[in-house]
Formats: sequence, C-alpha cells, structure tokens
Amino acid sequence: MESRVRKAEKLVERSMKGNDASHDASHVWRVRDLALSLAREEGLASNPDSMEIVELAALLHDIGDYKYLRDPSEEKIVENFLEDEGLEESKKMRILNIIKKMGFKDEIAGLANAEFSPEFGVVQDADRLDAIGAIGIARCFTFGGSRNRVLHDPAIKPRSDVSKEQYMKKEEQTTVNHFHEKLLKLKDLMKTEAGQRRAEKRHKFMEEFLMEFYEEWDGKA
Repeated sequence: MESRVRKAEKLVERSMKGNDASHDASHVWRVRDLALSLAREEGLASNPDSMEIVELAALLHDIGDYKYLRDPSEEKIVENFLEDEGLEESKKMRILNIIKKMGFKDEIAGLANAEFSPEFGVVQDADRLDAIGAIGIARCFTFGGSRNRVLHDPAIKPRSDVSKEQYMKKEEQTTVNHFHEKLLKLKDLMKTEAGQRRAEKRHKFMEEFLMEFYEEWDGKA
C-alpha cells in the first residue's frame, strides 16, 4: 500500500505540475491529510481497505479535472494508473466512483447519490473544506486571477439557480460571486459529522471576510 501511495504522489506531481496554485499538488496534499483525519474521526481507521480507498481517491481526485484538461487522453490517467497497479476491481471501482461523483457540478445537476459510502463522504468533505475558510479564499482569488476574471462588479449579481452547464462555463462571473454561487453553500452540503463540525469555523471566516470586503469596496472601512 505504501509503495502504491508513493507512486500516486509522483503521478500527482507530474500531472498537476502546470496548474495554478488553486489546484496544484499542495491542494491535493491538504485534501489527503484532511480526508484521512476525517476518516479517523468517522471511525474508518480500523479498516485498512477503507483507509487505502480514502487516501488514493483523495490523492487522485483532481487529475484530469475538466478545468485543466490539455488533452482528452488525460481523462484516463487515473483509471490507467489503478489498472497498472493491479488494484482489485471492486476497490478500483470504489475509488473511481468517488472521484467521478464528488464534484459540485454533479450535485447541482441532481446527479449526487442520496446514498453514499463513508469513504465518499470523507473525501468529498475534505475537498470541500479546502474550498472554504482562509485557504478557500486564497484559492478562489488565485483561480480567478489565473483566468483574468473580474474581482468584483456590483452590477453583476450572483446567479441564484445555476445549472451544471452554466457553472462549468463561468459566463460573465466575478470572483466574489463564486462565494455566493458555491463556497457559501458548501457548509450545508457536508456529508459527515466531522466535516460539518470543521466547516462551521471556515464558513464563519468567509462571511466575515465578505462583510469586510464589501465595506472596503464601498469606501466605508
């Protein structure tokens, strides 16, 4: 297992080398650490198979992300890696299922499963925790800057009901609107009790940040 994890880490470093800092290897290491920590809090530590599924899914979850695809073949990198590693079919499918269904775009499209495995819950929650709080704020503005997105425009209102297609296109949206269209919604979408507990503090920090941001934008602070 340890050798497999090391190989997965090297694959992350190779595959995500050209990404901006919002979706780089450091993001993956944080998600992996959070996922393993949540898994322990949720009582999964006594099952080595569960912990391996959690760690590998967390490590591989952003390889082939549609936002960074340079070639269609990159969508198969994770599947090929698990195949080459000789992972048993059931474990491989559980990992791929977590990665495929954990995105926010699938949840807003109504594709998220009402029933989910404990491993899915901790990996998705870990990824979402890294999208909120202080780190989430830093990542949000890093990604917006990498796409030359407008910081804030009071004339462009956040969309209240975003389709999967609109979310993926990011049409005419500002970086600050991303807080309202996604980040502030994540606290209530956490799947595990451990994730919910951690999300509270990070969510509150974002709310305080936005209050200060708007006051400074309007010259009131």
